[in-house]
Amino acid sequence: MATGMRPHGPAHPKAQKHPSRDTAKGPLGFVSARLRPRPGKRPAYASGLGAALWLVAVVVPLYYLVVTSLRGSGDYMSQGPLSIPGSLTLDNYINVFEVGFLGFLTNSLIVGIGSITLVLLVAVPAAFAIVRSRSRMVRVGFMLFLLGLAVPAQAVIIPIYLIITRMNLYDSLTAIILPTAAFTLPISVVVLTSSLRDVPGELYEAMALDGAATWQVFLRLVLPLSRPGVSTVAIFVGLNAWNNFIFPLVLTQSESTRVLPLGLWSFQTQYGTDVPGLMAAVVLSAVPILALYLFGRRQLLSGLAAGFGK
Repeated sequence: MATGMRPHGPAHPKAQKHPSRDTAKGPLGFVSARLRPRPGKRPAYASGLGAALWLVAVVVPLYYLVVTSLRGSGDYMSQGPLSIPGSLTLDNYINVFEVGFLGFLTNSLIVGIGSITLVLLVAVPAAFAIVRSRSRMVRVGFMLFLLGLAVPAQAVIIPIYLIITRMNLYDSLTAIILPTAAFTLPISVVVLTSSLRDVPGELYEAMALDGAATWQVFLRLVLPLSRPGVSTVAIFVGLNAWNNFIFPLVLTQSESTRVLPLGLWSFQTQYGTDVPGLMAAVVLSAVPILALYLFGRRQLLSGLAAGFGK
């Protein structure tokens, strides 16, 4: 063999390169390092303990809520609230509908839909004006909306009662819708204003150059691009209207205008409380809220994140 020439194969069998023990080929042939614990790295026992405590704090109330709603009153009183029931029954859910649960549910839906509609009719145009207008009056109006965030409903419940009675709206669903919409309007305007500020100004300028009027810009540009914010506001207002207790308690009195929070009082008498029946009513009243969250959680999170990018 000529000097300086190297053989094509390895000089020694041991010189052949073998794959490292710490590497492995994936399904596409790429070499990836195997995950190995770093030396000196200890498991996060504190995090695991915190996760376990959080799981217990969530699972135990759900277990109590669902299992108690399927127990009889005698079984609940004799065996205790957290014990495993001897038998399950659906009588509690049947009794819930017998005390007028559908009427309470209908009233809550009317209040929720009415509050959402009223807030969106006011908040979306107000946010559009705040974002696009340079008027001093508009800025003052926005400051008033921000001031409304600092006023709790409990502090002004007596003036609200007097206004509702002077308007002859006492003991009606409208008496619940109006203050509910009023107290959720400030945060709704803030969320929609942050959402509309993310709309590029070039889009407004392009529509203005095309000769679009203000109402055309609002309908064709603002409304389609503000869907995440509108969804967030709708869910927020709906939750407040669904869980509101003080306005129905003070502004209504008849059974025909009771909403779900007040309807739960039907299971409390002068001799005690029907806990299994109350838990069944709570389970049924929570189903619409869970469905709303499952179908609208993405819109809710995207709307809450609007405005933080700038």
